[in-house]
Amino acid sequence: MFVQNQLSNWVSGIRQQLTIPLRIELWNGQQVDFSSEAPRVTIRLPNVSAARYLLTPSLSNLGTAYVEGAIEVKGKAKDMIAVVNALARSTLKAEGKFSRLVRTISHSKQKDAEAIQYHYDVSNEFYQQFLDPNMVYSCAYFENGDEDLATAQIKKIDHILRKIDLRPGQTLLDIGCGWGALVMRAARQFNARCVGITLSENQFALATERVRAAGLDHLVEIRLQDYRDVQGQFDRITSVGMFEHVGTRHLPEYFGIIHRLLAPEGVVMNHGITTTDTDNGETPYGGGEFIEKYVFPHGELAHIGNVLKAMQQGALEVFDVENLRKHYARTCSIWTDNFEAQAERVRTLAGDKRYRIWHVYLAGCSYGFEQDWISLYQIVARKAGQRTAGLPWSRQHMYPLRTQPV
Repeated sequence: MFVQNQLSNWVSGIRQQLTIPLRIELWNGQQVDFSSEAPRVTIRLPNVSAARYLLTPSLSNLGTAYVEGAIEVKGKAKDMIAVVNALARSTLKAEGKFSRLVRTISHSKQKDAEAIQYHYDVSNEFYQQFLDPNMVYSCAYFENGDEDLATAQIKKIDHILRKIDLRPGQTLLDIGCGWGALVMRAARQFNARCVGITLSENQFALATERVRAAGLDHLVEIRLQDYRDVQGQFDRITSVGMFEHVGTRHLPEYFGIIHRLLAPEGVVMNHGITTTDTDNGETPYGGGEFIEKYVFPHGELAHIGNVLKAMQQGALEVFDVENLRKHYARTCSIWTDNFEAQAERVRTLAGDKRYRIWHVYLAGCSYGFEQDWISLYQIVARKAGQRTAGLPWSRQHMYPLRTQPV
């Protein structure tokens, strides 16, 4: 009776603040609607104990309840995320334990490898269900805003290769190469000699197979290797969607290693997610806690200001920065739609629990980028302390009048 009274008071309070397309189905068959329109999201509480998740509806609490099967949620992922965020904002204070907390995580080669393998080694076929045919698992570049995902991902790779001013025959290191799309494009378009490294065994196996099938194994080498173990020097270095795994305390060391690997006149481009919290805090209302627990263990996001400082500490000079937040919101939105369109196949491949994790994770990321909780920056740099002669006069080489055919 006490819990029912608490829930009744909570429902009254929410109704006074919000009109949202939500229906709550209680264990006794009672239904509670929060709008006169048809509900787009239904949360079913199978027993009285499940009510506690609603009484403190943080993204972590409700996300955990959904993933672990303590509550049932029906609806499109985008609607689910919008409704849950509305409940969190109306019920919780955006401070204290539900604020953008700063998490300090220890990193080592073993821990980083385990974290990467947890996230990426689900199965290659799992990722094929929602990524583009080239399996590019990072922010696409919608040059005109009307591109399909496959086109936008090729345009992203070309955008990067233009930014680093890749020249025919140069050497290129791609840190966190995924399934090999960037190094293969660089080899085809520029005859570049490329090394791609990853800690994911599944990515390594498929990327190696793709390189061989494309007849590019004389130009492209895929390695199962930690960036800290790479030796030699490269004319160009790219890192796309990888430095989020490095750890904020280790960023100067990470960029210092890139400095060591970069040839004297070399260029590096770092493409990665950042937090918009100036103290390097996580997404609010428990979103970061959910991601750490279920999606990206040991992941950390730094503020762009801290990234730029760390690059300077690593002896790199930044000469170009571009914010692609809008592009990543669109990318994650398309991934979410693709994921839901293949729901049954995803469940078969990964199981119900992992399906539920990714169902809300992809939509939650799109929401986070839309809300300016997180962002995405491409940063181009070179070794610090050089004369200006090697710098371009403008961005003209990055934005040609005509893009290359895909």
